[in-house]
Formats: sequence, C-alpha cells, structure tokens
Amino acid sequence: MAQQLPLDELSTVIARIQGLLLTEEKVHTAVRLLAQAAKESVPGTIGAGVSLLDARGRRTSSGYTDRIVSQADATQYECGEGPCLTAWATEEPVLVRDLTEESRWPEWRNAVAGLPVRSVVSAPLVAGKESIGALKLYAATPNTYDESSVILLQLFAAPAATLLSHIQASEAPHRMTQGLQASLYSRDVVNRACGVLMERLGISHEAALHRLIKQARDENTALQQISERVLAGTPAHGA
Repeated sequence: MAQQLPLDELSTVIARIQGLLLTEEKVHTAVRLLAQAAKESVPGTIGAGVSLLDARGRRTSSGYTDRIVSQADATQYECGEGPCLTAWATEEPVLVRDLTEESRWPEWRNAVAGLPVRSVVSAPLVAGKESIGALKLYAATPNTYDESSVILLQLFAAPAATLLSHIQASEAPHRMTQGLQASLYSRDVVNRACGVLMERLGISHEAALHRLIKQARDENTALQQISERVLAGTPAHGA
C-alpha cells in the first residue's frame, strides 16, 4: 500500500523543484525535472509525467521520466480517453488501483494491455481558475496507489501548476492567455453538456464525458464543438 511522505519531506522536494524551474529557460526541461521529482516522491512509481493540454485536450507539451510514460500517454491521446484526459476534463484526481479490473476507458485499457501499467494516479494541474493539464504516475504492480497517493499528488500538483503556468506565460504571454481563456470556456461548455446528457439519459457525469469524447474522436472534431451541439439541442451519439 502506498505511504504518504511526511510534509517536511514533501516541502523539501517542492522547494528543490521550485528553484530548478525558476532557473530553466525551456518549458520542456522544467517539466522533465518536475516529473522526475514526482517519481521519486511516491514509492513504487516506475514513471511520471506532466501533460499540458490545449482546449481540445491535445498534448501541447510534456515531460516524462521513462519511455513507458511516453507510450501510455501517447495511447491516451490516440484513443481520446484515459485517466489523464479525465483528470483534465473533470478537474478531479483519478485513481486506478488495478487497471485489469477497471471498467473505464475500455479502448485505452486494451491498448496498453501489453505495457507494464497496472496502477495509475493522475491529478489536474490547476493554476488559479485555469486547468492547464495533468500530473500522472504509473506503477507496474496493482494496488501501488491509494487515497494517500491521491492526497500526496494533489499537494505536489498545486505548486507545480503555478510554476508551469508562470513559465508558460513568461515565454509566450499572449498565446497562453488566449489558450487559458479558451480552456476555461471549453471546460464550462463540456461540463454543461455532460449535465444535459446526465439528465436526458440517466447516466453518470463520467459516462456522459466518455460519450462526448468518443463522438468527438469519431467525427474528428473538437470536444467543445460536440458539447455546443448538445447544448443547442443536437443529440450526441445514442442520445
């Protein structure tokens, strides 16, 4: 079972990363350093990574500690589903104790069946009111992560999001400001569309979100556009 690090040790890790991030010139280098610290902070982790996503949920920048993270992440983006994308869209942490017993994200779960991924925990990166991506950890054994892992990752993700948003804004203020505004608007539209489907079909928020993501992938269009159509009265697939 995962064990939460003492707060003083966690603070030391965060302080070290703060200093590194503030002296780095490139976002991808800072992200890679951050991911390595996250991996070292949670026992049993074989890989960690940070994904920064645009308003469509596409990866715009990422850092990872091991190739397994790159492979598992790339599959999420290809399938249009997975714990990282769900953490971003819902702004809530996602805990997977044993992927072989997981009923969510069936396409992604099947796609990574050959990879040593059994446990996953992912937390959204929220800076102010803006969700800029997600921090995730992978483990090769089941039940590596539990609720204490979620708490630890959230504590780590909060300052990480602030630092990453600061670096992004300082490198391209105009572009990032527009992107973050678009992301905020997109999340509001998606959440309201999920609410419509929940009431119309009697399903959970997560099931509604998966339905929207699948239609966006099938039609090769933005999740926001699909959500706007639902709000305008055009049914989603199966609705």
